[in-house]
Amino acid sequence: MRLLSVDIPRFRNLADVKLVPGPRSTVLVGENGQGKTNTLEAIWYSATLKPLRGTRLAELVPFDRPLEGALVRTEWMLPGGPRRYAVRVLAGERQLEIDGKRAPSLDDYLGATSVVAFTPDDLSLIKGAPDGRRRFLDRAVFGRHPVFLSESRDYARALKARNRLLREGSPEGVREAFDAQLARLGARVWRRRLDLVEELAPQATRAFEAVGRLAVALSLRYRPAAVALDARAEETAFEQVLLEALETRKRLDAERKFTSVGPHADDLQLLLGEKSARLYGSQGQQRAIVLALKIGEIENLRAHRGAYPLLLLDDVSSELDPERNRFLMAYLRKLDAQVLLTTTDFGLVREATGDDVVVMQVRSGAVQPA
Repeated sequence: MRLLSVDIPRFRNLADVKLVPGPRSTVLVGENGQGKTNTLEAIWYSATLKPLRGTRLAELVPFDRPLEGALVRTEWMLPGGPRRYAVRVLAGERQLEIDGKRAPSLDDYLGATSVVAFTPDDLSLIKGAPDGRRRFLDRAVFGRHPVFLSESRDYARALKARNRLLREGSPEGVREAFDAQLARLGARVWRRRLDLVEELAPQATRAFEAVGRLAVALSLRYRPAAVALDARAEETAFEQVLLEALETRKRLDAERKFTSVGPHADDLQLLLGEKSARLYGSQGQQRAIVLALKIGEIENLRAHRGAYPLLLLDDVSSELDPERNRFLMAYLRKLDAQVLLTTTDFGLVREATGDDVVVMQVRSGAVQPA
C-alpha cells in the first residue's frame, strides 16, 4: 500500500494543494499555523472519515467558501492496483467517491487503506482524561476493523437517544425499550476493545522495553465502569451484563439525567509494574509509554494486515526529549513504511529520512517544494 498523490482543492485553510509524497519519507516544514497539521488531517480524514482533532464536520469547510464545502482527493497504490478516493463535506453531510463514481456504501469506501496518526495531543494520553484513552483505543480498533466506524456511531446514537429520554424525564417503560438496543450495541464495542487490548498489550510491552530501558514492565488493562467483564466471555454475555447494569442504575441515571454505565464511561488503565502510570509515572516514563503504545499500534497492524500502515506524524519531535526523539526517528528509518512528518525544524526529523526524502514548504495554506 502506498499513497501516490494528494489533491486538496478546499480543506480548512488549504486551497489547491497538490502533493506527491515520496515512497518512504515526506517532510512538511513550516511555522506554526501555516497549514501543516491541516494537510495531514486532510489525508487522515480522506482515509478514515474522522476528523483528526475531534471537531465537527462543518469546521473542515473553509470559512470563506461555505457553499463549495471541503474536498480532498487521494490516489493509492493498493494490492489490486491504483484506486482514487474523494470525500466532500458540504452542508454537514459527507459525499464519497471511488474512482470517480459514488461509493456504493461506507464499507466499500473504508478498509482498503490503513493509516496511523501520531500528534502532540497523544503525548497527554497518560495524564489526560479517560476520553482521550478511549479515543486512542477506538482509533486502533478502527485500524484493525474499519466497520467499527459504523458500529461505534450506532452505539453513540443509541446512547444519545437514551440520554435525551433521561433529560426529558420520560416514563421508565419508554426508556426500557431503548435499553435492549443500547446493550446489544455496547456489547459489540466492548468485544472490539477487549480484543484490541489483548492484541496490543504484548506489542506495546515489547516496545516499552526498548524505548524506556527500565526494569519495570508496562501492562494494559481495560477497565469498564461499574461492571466486571470476563474478556473470554461471549458477546451475548456482555449484552446481558450491560442490560442488568442499566436496570440496576436506572434510578441513579434518572436523577443525574445521563447514562452512567457502558463503553462510553470506561477507561484504559496503564500500569508500570502494579502502579498506575498516570499517578506514579514520571514525565519521561509517560512519554515512553505513549511512544510504546503508538509503536505497538503500528506493529499490530503490520502483524494482522501484512503491511505497514501509512504513518502521519504531526510535529511530535518538538514535544519529545532528545533521547526519545532519536529512538523514534531511528525506528521510523528502519521501517519499510511510508511516513509523512511535519516540523518547524527539519533537523529534528532528519534521522528518520533517507536520500529519497521529499521536503515541502508550507506557508499560508500553500504547499510548495522546499
